[in-house]
Order: sequence, then structure tokens, then C-alpha cells
Amino acid sequence: MANLTFDNLPQAVATLTEKVSELTRLITEKQERPKEEPETFLNIKETAEFLRVTIPTVYSKVSRGDLSVIKRNGRLYFAKSDLLAYLMSGRVKSNEEVEREANEYLTKNKKGDGKY
Repeated sequence: MANLTFDNLPQAVATLTEKVSELTRLITEKQERPKEEPETFLNIKETAEFLRVTIPTVYSKVSRGDLSVIKRNGRLYFAKSDLLAYLMSGRVKSNEEVEREANEYLTKNKKGDGKY
């Protein structure tokens, strides 16, 4: 809209209004998004305390490949997010969750021809 005239003024205002609305939405979305915190790393002792196990148990889990580990200068470091994922992987679903997933599966995979 390099040449703005009285005739194309309504279209220019509409375009500007759309762009301002989009900018407002993006700014609001950015402000509402939680700030990403830097990854936290724990040493072997802190990891054992976090998992509430002994230090030898942590070494055992590392040697079996159960825990992700970062090795630097002969020391072991563990990302807290990896430890949380490890804990959550052992989560057992409630009966309600299992039933809901089963119903969703059956609904989604229902055959319409009446044959099973």
C-alpha cells in the first residue's frame, strides 16, 4: 500500500487492524508462556537423595542402562528432567484411565460393517 488514497483507506485500515490484532495475540501468548529454566544437573549423591535410593543402587541402575548419565572427568551427572522421566515411566495407570483409553480405542476402531 505504497500509494494510500482516500478510496483505498478502508482496506488499509482493515489490514492494519488485522496486523495489530495478530501482534497483540503474539505478545500475549509470549507473556503467558512460562519461562524455560535451564536444565538442572545432579551429582551422584544428589541423585540418590532425589530418587530416595542408596548411592550403590544409582551405580547399579547406571550400569544396567536404566538411568541416563553424563560422564565428565570421571564424575557422573544426571539431568533432573531425565530422572523425572525415569520416575514417570514406572507410573501405573488408574482403572479409570485404563477404562477411558479402552473406550477411546473401541470408539476409534469401531467397524461400520457389523463384522468383527
